[in-house]
Amino acid sequence: MKELVRPSRLAPGARVAVVAPSGPVPEERLQAGLDVLRGWDLDPVVAPHVLERHGRFDYLAGTDADRAADLQSAWCDPSVDAVLCARGGYGVQRITDLLDWEAMRAAGPKVFVGFSDITALHEAFAARLGLVTLHGPMAAGVDFIKNARAQDHLKATLFAPETVRTIASGGTALVPGRARGVLLGGCLCLLAAELGTPHARTSARGGLLCLEDVGEETYRLDRYLTQLLRAGWLDGVHGVLLGSWDRCGPYDRVRALLADRLDGHGVPVVEEFGFGHCEGAKTIPFGVSAELDADTATLTLAEPALR
Repeated sequence: MKELVRPSRLAPGARVAVVAPSGPVPEERLQAGLDVLRGWDLDPVVAPHVLERHGRFDYLAGTDADRAADLQSAWCDPSVDAVLCARGGYGVQRITDLLDWEAMRAAGPKVFVGFSDITALHEAFAARLGLVTLHGPMAAGVDFIKNARAQDHLKATLFAPETVRTIASGGTALVPGRARGVLLGGCLCLLAAELGTPHARTSARGGLLCLEDVGEETYRLDRYLTQLLRAGWLDGVHGVLLGSWDRCGPYDRVRALLADRLDGHGVPVVEEFGFGHCEGAKTIPFGVSAELDADTATLTLAEPALR
């Protein structure tokens, strides 16, 4: 697996677009997130349909066409330096086929941030644009607007990425050892759902795979992992980082499942790495080469996340 193109870091005054490619966004949370971004001396602009709600399916932030148009317009706007997702939920998979990937490629690299349902876009940006993306907190997320640690790590990654070359998790090794590879991954259920689509990687071979999820019963996690295993998607993976599993059942049971499904690969695996649906979530750059030390639960990037 090769490294991807790194976008440029942000500077004070940079214009950032906030989009909602998935679920609807509460206005008060959006305003709180915009206040944080303005406090970083950024110039946030809100896409036209961010606060809308689909007429029939209220779990979507507006129609598929409008959500896709917001994302594409923001990405192709030369005055925009970064595109930040407002929240996750569900809906990205409904818009990936509506995007003009050639036009987005022609627009050049820029920073993209999100997680959860946004996993489908991390995969698409890697497969279609060959671009490093940031798996990190979202502009209207409670885990962002109310958590200084999550804010600080994202801010450092955006403005001074050389200061976060080493990410220490405080986690523990499920399988000890060291491994090098290109970072990828995200929400487990989305990775499983992306199998066979034209907008995703064909495998995790050569990668350091980051996995997390939220609100999934343990047997569903079993199903997703087993699907990835049976499809050969995990063949040749170099290491695994496990994030949060909020509301996925008793953690001892989840931990036993993860060990059962992952131990057989003979690669380092570290748990509770501190990314995903958790307080103080760390920002992880997908598409950057790194070394995982499972024994110390640290990740060392070969180069800064952004140029």
